[in-house]
Amino acid sequence: VQLQASGGGLVQPGGSLRLSCAGSGFTFHDHAVAWFRQAPGKEHEGISCISSTAARTVYAESVKGRFIISEDSATNTVYLQANSLKPEDTAVYYCAAEYNPYYACSVSSTAYTYWGQGTLVTVSS
Repeated sequence: VQLQASGGGLVQPGGSLRLSCAGSGFTFHDHAVAWFRQAPGKEHEGISCISSTAARTVYAESVKGRFIISEDSATNTVYLQANSLKPEDTAVYYCAAEYNPYYACSVSSTAYTYWGQGTLVTVSS
């Protein structure tokens, strides 16, 4: 199982970015995928997850209403559309996956075995 996160960059406050997590060696049909982030000096934070077959999504309060998680089964890619970005969203964003065919997901890092490398999002004017 391999995950490749991309799409980070520099964006002004109020702007948007779309992060991608491309998976290989597994399918989203029976895996849950989550996005996490870690800002300098702060704890690792689980921000969103999507269950197998996209049956369920979960969002942390810090991003609810601004971020949208989705998947494209044809390309085995999970996306995180980040809108209305704030300076406090600045962090390294990671995606993670775990075998879970039960249409559930978690934003706890202990629930995931497979991790991609991070992609840096910087929100600044």
